[in-house]
Amino acid sequence: QVQLAESGGGSVQAGGSLRLSCAASGYFGNRYCMGWFRQAPGKEREGVAAADSDGSTTYADSVKGRFTISLDNAKYTLYLEMSSLKPEDTAMYYCAILRDCRPGGAASYWGQGTQVTVSS
Repeated sequence: QVQLAESGGGSVQAGGSLRLSCAASGYFGNRYCMGWFRQAPGKEREGVAAADSDGSTTYADSVKGRFTISLDNAKYTLYLEMSSLKPEDTAMYYCAILRDCRPGGAASYWGQGTQVTVSS
């Protein structure tokens, strides 16, 4: 059974940085894709970034240049380095295993989420 566990959320001031992690367990193939989503209160879920096990990465326009996604294949762990954070980045962040490897692509499995709050 595949399980995903996020960590690293918290509260920061605008302009600050945070690093999220997502540890995956279970078997989901030798070639796979993982991604980050976020959902703010009252808003639709938004795809943030995606990382393929082949090393390729893609980002939503809203985070390009500020966020960096990476995937440690040896540890089956996904990361999201977030810098220059803005109040509008405040949301619950979820990791997922993607069937469609792009930000916001269809997901097969979800984590429970970790909260990121950015104050102005």
